[in-house]
Amino acid sequence: MKLVGIYRQIALTMMAMAVGITLLVVITSYVLYYLWQKYWPNYFPDEDYMQTGPEWVWLILTTMIALALATAVASHISRRILAPLKSVTDSIKKVAGGDLSARAIADKNAPLEAFYLANDFNLLVEKLQQATDEQAFWNAAIAHELRTPVTILRGRLQALAEGVFQPDERQFRSLLVQVESLSQLIEDLRVVSLDESGHLSINSQKTDISAEVQFLIDSMAGVFEKTNQHITLDIQTKSIYCDTLKIRQAMLALLENATKHANPGCILIKTSMENGAFILSIEDEGPGISDTFQPFLFTAFRRAPSAQGHGSGLGLAVVAAIARAHGGKATYARNARNGSSFTIAIPQPT
Repeated sequence: MKLVGIYRQIALTMMAMAVGITLLVVITSYVLYYLWQKYWPNYFPDEDYMQTGPEWVWLILTTMIALALATAVASHISRRILAPLKSVTDSIKKVAGGDLSARAIADKNAPLEAFYLANDFNLLVEKLQQATDEQAFWNAAIAHELRTPVTILRGRLQALAEGVFQPDERQFRSLLVQVESLSQLIEDLRVVSLDESGHLSINSQKTDISAEVQFLIDSMAGVFEKTNQHITLDIQTKSIYCDTLKIRQAMLALLENATKHANPGCILIKTSMENGAFILSIEDEGPGISDTFQPFLFTAFRRAPSAQGHGSGLGLAVVAAIARAHGGKATYARNARNGSSFTIAIPQPT
């Protein structure tokens, strides 16, 4: 109804302009004749000049023609303006009804402002649809990742309750492993979610990074032994400013990633300073990451096809989130041994 009102307003405005212009011409002509006769009578025609019948017919016809042209022009302009606006209005109703596939018609022949309005509306709906799809994907992925440890815990506890298993130390340690896995998953989800919302904060303090690296190596010694991997250290920088717990979480994620996906052999851990930034890199001996999957390396819940079933798909996303929270970044490259080289760069105060 509002669009129809705008159309009528444009048409009536154009018609009023046509009538006004016609009246202006007539009135000013009488004023001209009056001034002419009063101040320049010698140049005024001798006979008493009056508007004749044909002249009045001419004035009426020209007025009608002007009204017709004004109506036609108003109709054309209204269609050009209102078509994209009506398209946006109809699309808004569809979006409000839950149809995120609705798009407005961005006609390039429409006025520039109307075209930009329709185009910006389409971009907004696309962003909304993308956010909705990502939210649905996250909900499904989180449910999938939580299902495994919860199912195992439920099964073990039910078996203990029914007397199938004896409540010995081995069973309790097995339950503890699942609880720790669940706790780590929840913490990873928390870090990634806070990073997505821009609320991941850090508490920087002076940290002995060499001690943190050694602590993780010692705690994962049994894992490295099972995977036939050994650690080589190249520690050039020993003390930095960072959030100790989060950097430990990021390094742990990188080391766990290497134990799950890298070939047996050497894992090289290097620390250094470059251009005022602390550089931590962890390298392995292959097989590396395919070129097609590299753009998705640091995206949550994305796994390479060859890595299905290994981990939650959050580890590298956590690494990137923690690096960003420190004002730095996480990157990947192939090393000279055709393996993976993951690097965290964190700016340091001057």
